[in-house]
Amino acid sequence: MKLANVKRGDKNTFGIVTDSGFIDLGKRLGQQAADVVGLFENNLVGKARELAAGTQPDCSLDEIVFRTPNDRSDARIFALGWAYAEHQAETGKEPPAFPNMFSRLPESLVGHGAHLVKPNISDTFDYEGEVAVIIGKGGRHIPMEAAKSHIGGYSILMDGSIREWQKHSITAGKNFDKSGSFGPWMLTADEVPDPAKLILTTRLNGEQVQHAPFGDMVWDLAHLVHYISTFCELRAGDVISTGTPGGVGHKRNPQKFMKPGDTIEVEVQGLGLLRNTVVQEVEA
Repeated sequence: MKLANVKRGDKNTFGIVTDSGFIDLGKRLGQQAADVVGLFENNLVGKARELAAGTQPDCSLDEIVFRTPNDRSDARIFALGWAYAEHQAETGKEPPAFPNMFSRLPESLVGHGAHLVKPNISDTFDYEGEVAVIIGKGGRHIPMEAAKSHIGGYSILMDGSIREWQKHSITAGKNFDKSGSFGPWMLTADEVPDPAKLILTTRLNGEQVQHAPFGDMVWDLAHLVHYISTFCELRAGDVISTGTPGGVGHKRNPQKFMKPGDTIEVEVQGLGLLRNTVVQEVEA
């Protein structure tokens, strides 16, 4: 089941994406949940699945604008660095003994179809295609054997990076406003029986620049959930962006960075396609 936060007309709502259109859960469950995360918080995923099976779409997909799967102001995005052996090699990093984590702010991410903003201060706006894991059930000190039951679903994240700022501050380089994207939806975990078989492909202006099976990611998903829940209590809606494979722009020869007018696509076979175009920052 594909669950999405969207804008429909002039109103924010949420619902189910199907091959034939969009089922608006906001008008059906809006008193019980405010968004996709609310379905998990209030144990309404089963009800949503019932509606998916017996409800005709309310509108076509052309009539909605995708927001991110968690666009709450307090959304937490835990991002993983150097998580693929190929990317470790191209960056000259030794395999880390522990997951290398940083955080992204929700304001740094836009939804599918929205514009990414290249900041005026930099010409090193780089792409990183990633698989995102979304927590469906929270907890603290989650044991590894139970960790996968806490995963609510999967999505796609383009971890846009401002490379020269990242050199002196990962937080800064990864959190320029509207520098990354997330979506279009989350696919519930029951429809991804073997995440290792997901295939990630990133394309810049139609040219393939990254391609790898998710199974090449060096950390076990259960370990990541366990590890993060050890230092903080995970909650429904938390996002774990699981790192990028090799092929990033700043390690190419010649280097390849995103510029205004470019289109960046991250496709994950079995999940969907996240597409955005790049615009230049307009200063106030």
